[in-house]
Amino acid sequence: MSKHSRIYKERSPWPIWLWLFLLFLAATLALAFWAALGTRWGWTSMIVQFIGLLVLSQRTILTVEVTNEQLKVGSAHIDRKYLGTITALTAEQMRQLRGPLSDPAGYMALRFWLSRGVKVEINDPNDPTPYWLISSKKAQPLAAALQDKD
Repeated sequence: MSKHSRIYKERSPWPIWLWLFLLFLAATLALAFWAALGTRWGWTSMIVQFIGLLVLSQRTILTVEVTNEQLKVGSAHIDRKYLGTITALTAEQMRQLRGPLSDPAGYMALRFWLSRGVKVEINDPNDPTPYWLISSKKAQPLAAALQDKD
């Protein structure tokens, strides 16, 4: 295995329920345009909204990748040698760390549609960030991949 081999990768796109809800809102707005301005404006607004939703859905996918050398979360990355304690979080623990127990200096890679996650403490004397809080569909496998030092 090469030095930068991928150990774990997770992508978290929008869930179906979110797509359905946003498409319902777009259809409602398109219906309002249709009623006020006619068929052309109704269809135009629906197409523009759908394209906007497609772009937004692609830009908000959370990608988490663990290699032998680094943890990459979206565009952020950190060498694994600076990782401290790694904790897979339950939904309640995640809710607490996202809200009342959050540290403003922590790095948050959150997606509201994911209830679980992983807390990664940072042990870098040059980095003021105390921890990374990462939303995850599979918190246990992510934590296990981060704890694997081989």
